[in-house]
Amino acid sequence: MKGVILAGGQGTRLYPLTKATNKHLLPVGRVPMIFHAVRQLVEAGIKEIMVVTSTEHMGDMVRCLGSGEEFDCTFSYRVQDKPLGIAHGLSLASNFARGERVVVILADNIFGSSIKHVVESFAKQKEGARVVLKKVSDPTRYGVAALDEKQVMYIEEKPKSPPSDFAVVGLYCYDEKVFDLIQTLNFSERGELEVTALNNEYIKLHQMEYEIFEGKWMDAGTPESWFEANRIFYEEGK
Repeated sequence: MKGVILAGGQGTRLYPLTKATNKHLLPVGRVPMIFHAVRQLVEAGIKEIMVVTSTEHMGDMVRCLGSGEEFDCTFSYRVQDKPLGIAHGLSLASNFARGERVVVILADNIFGSSIKHVVESFAKQKEGARVVLKKVSDPTRYGVAALDEKQVMYIEEKPKSPPSDFAVVGLYCYDEKVFDLIQTLNFSERGELEVTALNNEYIKLHQMEYEIFEGKWMDAGTPESWFEANRIFYEEGK
């Protein structure tokens, strides 16, 4: 199983903090934000990791992370020339994955406890994908899962009338056919290959499983949530 960290995008929600650097290199606690994603994957037993970032920030990212020796892993790097969406960023890891399963984490998603149990549960699946859900107070900001007692029925991106208050967080597990499914996607109205569309393809195949994350989680991509992530890490000493 291999890991993919998506650290591209323009960081517009955090501007002007991102005027001089990639948002994923901003500090959360005492380390750059992306360190948290790296350490989560390594702790879960994933030691081969690809980092996908933007053209203008690739040099800074490589200087920050290096070869991976510091983290007891190995890094590969790919450039996403334009911000064409999460699924597009993941597609760049096709050769890196070489037919293996992948665990994908968005570098601005901060998890307050280990994701190891998610990876272990996915390893026991025979096929398909696995998403992680978190109950939130503002589901209109996220992709939201419509649930019945056993499965995800569909996922809706930033719905005006959310079908539930369970957001799909930035941690996705996919089997080896994910790259073939990405090839079938169409660009959305905002010009992206959406991860929600990819997840819905797995749902159509009845190959999507989920679990609810009970620990603390936040998308640190806004000034408010970035500040809150720092507050939590400093106050709780994590």
